[in-house]
Amino acid sequence: MNRALRILVAAVVFFGGVVSLLAAETASLTRGTAITDPDLLRKLDQHDALTISRLLWPERNANFPLTTDLMFSWLSQLKEIPPAIDAELDRYVARQKAAYPTETIGVGEGFDVQLFDRANLKSRDTRFVLAGIVNRMDRAYVAEDSCGEIRLIYRLARFETKPDGSRAATRLPMTLNLVMKARDARQTDESGKPVTCAEVARRWLDNGDWQGLIGSSFYPYDAMLDRIETNIQISVAAKSALHDFRSDYLLKVFKYDATTKRFEESTLENQIDRDRILADHDLWRDLRDWLLAPDHLRDFDRGTVMIPEKFLAKAAVVPTPAGLDASSLQPEFGMMQGERKEEGKGEPVFTDNDVVSALKQAAARGIDLQNVRSVAGFQRRLNDVTCAGCHQTRGIGGFHFPGVDLLADKPSNSGIVTASPHFLGDQVRRRDILTAFAAGKRPDFSRGFASRPQTRGNSELAGTEYQDGWGAHCSLENAGSGSADRSFTSWSCAKGLTCQAAAASRRIGMCFIKTR
Repeated sequence: MNRALRILVAAVVFFGGVVSLLAAETASLTRGTAITDPDLLRKLDQHDALTISRLLWPERNANFPLTTDLMFSWLSQLKEIPPAIDAELDRYVARQKAAYPTETIGVGEGFDVQLFDRANLKSRDTRFVLAGIVNRMDRAYVAEDSCGEIRLIYRLARFETKPDGSRAATRLPMTLNLVMKARDARQTDESGKPVTCAEVARRWLDNGDWQGLIGSSFYPYDAMLDRIETNIQISVAAKSALHDFRSDYLLKVFKYDATTKRFEESTLENQIDRDRILADHDLWRDLRDWLLAPDHLRDFDRGTVMIPEKFLAKAAVVPTPAGLDASSLQPEFGMMQGERKEEGKGEPVFTDNDVVSALKQAAARGIDLQNVRSVAGFQRRLNDVTCAGCHQTRGIGGFHFPGVDLLADKPSNSGIVTASPHFLGDQVRRRDILTAFAAGKRPDFSRGFASRPQTRGNSELAGTEYQDGWGAHCSLENAGSGSADRSFTSWSCAKGLTCQAAAASRRIGMCFIKTR
């Protein structure tokens, strides 16, 4: 590989891996599982059909999307969101100043650390634009009555009037996901019969009539609301003598309370509150015992574990770029690296012996673990089961679904990366679950690691960057003389490719063409 190509590859690795620019490939992988068509999305957005304000205020007569200043002031359901984000940003700034006292930090150019302008959330010139709709019935294991979730993904944008009177639009680094239940258990079809999960899945798989699907999927509105997830690029810092280039992202979740009719600050799913747990002996012991119990370890292995809220955090700040090794990703790894604070001890929450013992106990009980077969597998799953760890894995500059820029004069999928390799690689598994639902069968909700999709015997991804093609993540040990770690033995490369180191990593590389 020549030097220029190596530099390109290194840059791509930093922002989540090699990404495809082919619209046909994207459309094929998202068939029946997501709505990414730019013309349809722009139509839905411009006609106010699926704006946040319409979904939260269906009786509103005016047919126009609300700007952020009106949305957060008029919609009582959303009033807790801006102050909660403000508080997190204040805490972030205080931590940054303490860690790097010589660096300047503020909004706009001229600062060492450039902050997200929180005024964007209170402006008459900004609003949230519909960027995509994603079916997540593969998450029905969380709440079976709801048949999983449907996510409406919005991108914050600024609209400005030019001197010649024309309007210009710029997308801003924030997404807001309005998460709806896939169905309301009280919902009925045209004949008065309850709508089943099978019927919802069939409507998505037979996606010839998106308008009919959308009209039937989000009514009644209030009963379908579940939560709001926000992802904000809160800072960008250039490389300096103190640190490499860095961009930090703030993740928050607001759960809908049907009693108060408001979205209230909540914990992030499986996002372990590391600092609080490391400082509390009883809490870290409870987490260790709970997660390593055979039944919970089985769910952890399959990616369907739901860690109790008492162990979880209400926010996560995620740095990008991240390395390929799990040990260089999220600080959940501090739980396995001797960083517990109590009484000055260096004992970690999870020791290698703890994990090995738990794996043996699960095997003795006949539990077949599919992914977590070693300490390294446990370490990787410990990160990628969290919001922050998954966020860092093969994303695009901090996001998994940037969506098409609908604000362009001629929005098109051509030459535009609408979603991350992790998102696209997971679509086959998600469609498999929809197909099982549609056939009235019990789906297999398990998933592989975020770095490597679960194929389930399907060859659709073979030879692609998502599985074993150029740019796919692979096990460096497969290419070496030693035996590969049991958790990653299947992470090989297609014929003609070899696993090569692409970043500082002991175990994980990328599939590239053999050079010798």
